Amino acid sequence: MPSPALDNEPQHTTQPPSHPAPGPSKTAPGAWIALLVLLGAELMDLLDQSVVLTALPAIQESTGAGPAAVQWLTTGYSLPVAVGLVTGGRLGDLHGRRRMLLVGTVVFTAASLLCGLATGPGVLVGARMLQGVAVALMIPQVLATLHVTFEGQDRSKAFGLYGAVLSLSNVLGPVMGGLLTEADLFGLSWRPIFLVNVPVGLAVLFLGRRFVPESTVKKADRLDLTGMLLSALAVVLIVFPLSEGHLHHWPLWCFAMLAAGLLALGVFLRHQQRKQNNAPLVPLTLFRGRQFSGGTAAQLMHGLLCGLFFMTWTLYLQRGLGMSPFHAALAFVLLSLGELAGATLAAKSGGRFARRLPQAGALVAAAAMAAYGLQAAEGQAGLTLPAMTAPVVLIGFGLGMVGGPLADLSLARVPHENAGAASGLFNTAIHLGIALGTALTALVFFATTGGSPDAGLHRDAFITVLWWAGSLLTLMWALMFFLPKHTKHQAG
Repeated sequence: MPSPALDNEPQHTTQPPSHPAPGPSKTAPGAWIALLVLLGAELMDLLDQSVVLTALPAIQESTGAGPAAVQWLTTGYSLPVAVGLVTGGRLGDLHGRRRMLLVGTVVFTAASLLCGLATGPGVLVGARMLQGVAVALMIPQVLATLHVTFEGQDRSKAFGLYGAVLSLSNVLGPVMGGLLTEADLFGLSWRPIFLVNVPVGLAVLFLGRRFVPESTVKKADRLDLTGMLLSALAVVLIVFPLSEGHLHHWPLWCFAMLAAGLLALGVFLRHQQRKQNNAPLVPLTLFRGRQFSGGTAAQLMHGLLCGLFFMTWTLYLQRGLGMSPFHAALAFVLLSLGELAGATLAAKSGGRFARRLPQAGALVAAAAMAAYGLQAAEGQAGLTLPAMTAPVVLIGFGLGMVGGPLADLSLARVPHENAGAASGLFNTAIHLGIALGTALTALVFFATTGGSPDAGLHRDAFITVLWWAGSLLTLMWALMFFLPKHTKHQAG
């Protein structure tokens, strides 16, 4: 295994603030191999977020994991990711984005091997948490490296492919988890869902060391350790109660933690203000650009939508319509195929339509949500999978048009030396949004169902969720007016 700390290639310092170059860009062939490596790292993370879901019964049976341990197989992964993204992004800015990508990949690969060899729930949960720490190092480097490596139409295409990978992973994760567990390869049951990361991780290490260009700031300052601790404390105090509160019926300690989290956030922002001229963890000047601020706010709404919609949709399909898990999975496949088509359109557009493309996607998804809500209200218990195909595919198509262009346009004018911090903040927005969306389900969905198995209550609650989701998409559309109407490589 190559060591990421050893670097035989010259480092490239950052260039002036990124602006897409006029006309088509000439990108070196090696950059496209680097893109595949970066997308491979992104795919490992996205798959491991969802691949475990379909394997949970088998994991619980073979390890004797109780309900709390099962919950922590997902929370133990997502919480370190949310806590560490901003710090991971800043470490890439200061000490090299390729280096941090490879360090994170080494840790992630080792943690995946440990997951696959675990015999008890304690070791498995610990290894999942280690995976989350590794992802916090890896993932900010993906968007940051795309940002500093590609320009013009090539960068828009690269971000479009990034959006396609996001869409593809939505269906690959649960399907791959189910297939690998069912196949019981070599009598290993669920373990291959983690062990498959080992050869992929080794490939990312080998190819990444050779093809991914190194980038860092011209002068690496010391990491703002106080800022790092304050930001981690704030995120834990906010995300943990939002993730766990609905499971415990919102006890007082949840609200106390949220209040403490907001206080810690205020202290963190004050500390960053004082550090602006002395290597802060988060350069607050990023938020002076309406493009980054508006795009990050839209990304937060995107996460809120995902956290609210996907969990409640699964419950609606199985409890409200009585579908089997297999048919419910087919519904997710339909939505993901629509997402993939929308993301492919975004990649082929090469950024020509600037904000108009993701805005159109938000409106298409909102209109499809409204149509789906009307259909669900009229069809009631008799709604079938073929009947809902059109609105479900259109919801996916609209969402697929949003992901890649939103990331591209939000980061377009971020200075190269702050690319990692900006990427960490942008990724944190969607994780925080998902936590908020999950918490919102308690008010919008579970308050109506009240834990009852009654199918009618689940259908009524989901129709309410669809109107909330449509409102969030409309708000996303409005926030995207902060993004540029034209790009510099766009004619006219």
